[in-house]
Amino acid sequence: MNQPAQPVASTIEILRKLVSFDTTSRHPNAPLIEWIGDYLKAHGVPFTLSRGPEDGKWNLHAILGTQGAGGLAFSGHVDCVPVDGQNWSSDPFTLREQDGKLYGRGAADMKGFVAAMLAAIPRWRRQRLDKPVHLLITFDEEITCNGARYLMDDIIGRGLRPELCVVGEPTMMTPVIAHKGRLALRVNIVGRAAHSSHPEQGANAVHAMGRAIAIVADEAERFAREGLRVDGFSPPYTTMQAGLASGGAILNIVPEKASFDVEWRCVPGDKASQELARLQHFFEPFDEALRQHGPECGFFYEPLVDLPPLALSQDHPLTELVRQVTGSNQAGFVSYGTEAGIYQQAGMASIVCGPGDIAQAHKPDEWIATSQLERCDDFLQEMVRRICVLS
Repeated sequence: MNQPAQPVASTIEILRKLVSFDTTSRHPNAPLIEWIGDYLKAHGVPFTLSRGPEDGKWNLHAILGTQGAGGLAFSGHVDCVPVDGQNWSSDPFTLREQDGKLYGRGAADMKGFVAAMLAAIPRWRRQRLDKPVHLLITFDEEITCNGARYLMDDIIGRGLRPELCVVGEPTMMTPVIAHKGRLALRVNIVGRAAHSSHPEQGANAVHAMGRAIAIVADEAERFAREGLRVDGFSPPYTTMQAGLASGGAILNIVPEKASFDVEWRCVPGDKASQELARLQHFFEPFDEALRQHGPECGFFYEPLVDLPPLALSQDHPLTELVRQVTGSNQAGFVSYGTEAGIYQQAGMASIVCGPGDIAQAHKPDEWIATSQLERCDDFLQEMVRRICVLS
């Protein structure tokens, strides 16, 4: 049984506690959320929980100051990627400090930012807040980002939507104002089994998959050759690929089933839904050929991830403010996705800025520099001072 959380002010101490919870996305995050809830209660901070359809997975929304809409939100997810098969030099769920680095799963992505959010609370509580400070903590960012969707449905339903949002993914404390969207789905193909000596009696699902994957490769080349260019991204165009693929059971049986995963990472301006419709149009002849063997045959589409892009203007006041507070000369673009696109779509002007390096995320011996956490501590305090504190 977890011990009750105690009021602590150190970002590193809180990070040590957060890392100790195995919140790999396949596990519930409820024990960690309960600990955070106890911490908030100890500091007199009201909060609400919301959940999705899966037991044991919770979002948390806390508000400091006026309990209302507007103001500034800081957002972080607390799920992390697995450590299975990775060669860690120490226990990934025990924070280890060495040479100015803090090692542990989720230290960079992104429990370090969440720890800094929580550590800032005692100081914020002593300030006179003219506008609310919202803390958003979500689940399942690493797999679907649906936690953020459920959270925004809850917040908007209660009339508590913040005006501005900082998502603390690891950017080395430099502002990111745009990222690509991501659409991923699984294409399940059903044919008809037969003995390989009589292939005319079956419908080969693997062959259909091969033809479909060839079209995916052609489409990927089309994007690279003539797709919409958006300067700032690397690469500056929409990308797509077929990833996981499987099918068949044994060589002397015409395979009845096959499946493959396909994803798009779209620059702002390209619509993933339109690209999906285009791909399905190309697949129609293969689909129709299989359906001649029965209504149970054909191509079937299973959505996996639908993450909108982020596009905040260079001239937006939030962009300029984060530049000033971080001392950055410019705001960047990245090709990976975050929850910021969901928040922007829900009506919050959103930017990505947080401690640590994305290059360290998801790897064995994931780490974050203590100097990055110190910069984050200062950043959070200054953002609140400039936006939410009475002058």
